[in-house]
Amino acid sequence: MKEILFVTDFVCPYCFVAKAALEEALKETGIPARVTVQPFELTEEPKERVDTYHDEERKSRYQILAEPARQLGLDMKFPPAVSPRPYTRLAFEGWFFAADRGCGNRYSDLIYRAYFIEEKDIGNPDVLTELAESIGLDKDEFKEALNLGTYSAAEKEAVAYSRDTLKITCVPTLYIDGEKTNLQEYTKEELIRLLSRQ
Repeated sequence: MKEILFVTDFVCPYCFVAKAALEEALKETGIPARVTVQPFELTEEPKERVDTYHDEERKSRYQILAEPARQLGLDMKFPPAVSPRPYTRLAFEGWFFAADRGCGNRYSDLIYRAYFIEEKDIGNPDVLTELAESIGLDKDEFKEALNLGTYSAAEKEAVAYSRDTLKITCVPTLYIDGEKTNLQEYTKEELIRLLSRQ
């Protein structure tokens, strides 16, 4: 059983492509794996949010993802027309809520898609609640958890672990059986190569 720690942020396009590539690689190879999501906020509150939509240099860098995304069937916006880029603290608190109810992966996939394909503001609690309800989560319980900060401590602790213990500076960062890996190609083929290493 491969142990994979997937350090990610929901507003990172590289992460969305890498997640899809990893899932396809695991499906194709049949390699048994336990994938653990490790939250990392690219912009922690109250730091000023970044305007990725009007950043031409960033748009240019994102083009490395265009072909891998196409191959994976992801009709992504590079970047989405959500300006400035949302904070992701609440989205991650929502992920903890979903994970506690056995649907963390479905929720995270939905959040990536909402932002990068549907161009929704995933920093907005109403948007998050609507998305959570769409996968069968109780919208009132979900909204209450966000309002009360039920998962605030867990989220802060996870982000602090990524930042201070793992010393993460960029995402996605994958640890495969404890070995740190930074992707170069973001393709299914690259993930198959990494997963197949002994």
